[in-house]
Amino acid sequence: MNPPRERVLLVENDPDISDLIARQTLQALGYRVEVAQTAASALQAVARFSPDVVISNLVLPGLSGKDLLVALSSQGLDVPVIVIAERGMESDVIQAFRLGATDYLIWPAREAEVVSAVERVLKQVRARHEREALAQQLKQTNDELQSRVRELTTIFAIGKAVTSITDQRNLLEKIVEGAIYVTDGDSGWLLIREDRSKTFLLSAQRNLPAKIAEKVNQPWDDGISSLVALSGESLAIYGEPLERFKVAQLGKSALIVPIKIKKEVVGLLVVIRKAVRPFSPSNKSLLEAVADYASISMVNARLFRALEERARSLQKAAENAQANERGKDKLLKNIRGELRIPLTDAIKTIETLLVGENSRLNATQKTALRNTQDKLQRVSNILESPDRVTS
Repeated sequence: MNPPRERVLLVENDPDISDLIARQTLQALGYRVEVAQTAASALQAVARFSPDVVISNLVLPGLSGKDLLVALSSQGLDVPVIVIAERGMESDVIQAFRLGATDYLIWPAREAEVVSAVERVLKQVRARHEREALAQQLKQTNDELQSRVRELTTIFAIGKAVTSITDQRNLLEKIVEGAIYVTDGDSGWLLIREDRSKTFLLSAQRNLPAKIAEKVNQPWDDGISSLVALSGESLAIYGEPLERFKVAQLGKSALIVPIKIKKEVVGLLVVIRKAVRPFSPSNKSLLEAVADYASISMVNARLFRALEERARSLQKAAENAQANERGKDKLLKNIRGELRIPLTDAIKTIETLLVGENSRLNATQKTALRNTQDKLQRVSNILESPDRVTS
């Protein structure tokens, strides 16, 4: 089936000329033609019929063809006009061109001349439409590229924030802000599962009502995220199906993405649109990328907490060791105080037995006493210098 040809509005009150141009010539070639007999009715037809080209006689009852050109221009109707003039009206044709006419026909004209004039004008119209379509396509492509650049820039900024921001609350707020931006949402929030109770806490939000925003760091059920937590799969929902859930009070379109660590759902990232406008697969992919960064931030937070706990444990162990060392030093000091005098007396007593004039000890006994004296002296030396190592 051939596509419909362009629309032509013929402004002519002579039925013979109308029949020749409209029925016999243009309609026979497949053009859609409408006829208006006056300039006033032609203006109404232009607004209703949206012709690709207008063919108008300069001589019309009431307003002339030149008046029609002025009216079209004043109303901002950009339609190419071919004027029909009889021989001897060359000056009127020149004036018509000054008023915006595109081409002209000198009447009487042959069918081939009419077709040639219409094709010349329509060739320009088609070229203009192609340029406009290309310009629109280029603008759309450029807008999409700029949008992608902004989205990627946002994703990069979130990735940078994950590795540079140490304030966990500030980081989570940045993640929610980025999630809303890349999905073109109106509001959003982040739910994080508490390790002990396994309940989800509202950890960060943006553009939520004040009564809900006050629940930050508290358990909050939005009525739909629990389903995503169970399935572990992203969910995009809008319109009537969303009205069954409590979250419909906040918007008409929702996108919920799980945040996972080793396939375990530890959080949920949610964005909302107030209008009934579904989130696209691209929005879903971008939000999942943001959720991946949120997962990384949560892993980092866990590692930081583990390191802090380990550091506190080591600090406590060091303090206990220092306390034990101080207790041992005190104990050794007391032992030295208690043993110093008895050891000194014992050493002196043995010395007296060994060198005394009335000593009746035999050689074996003296050897045993000297060995005992040496050992007691070594013990005394250790007590006086506890850091000294003797063999």
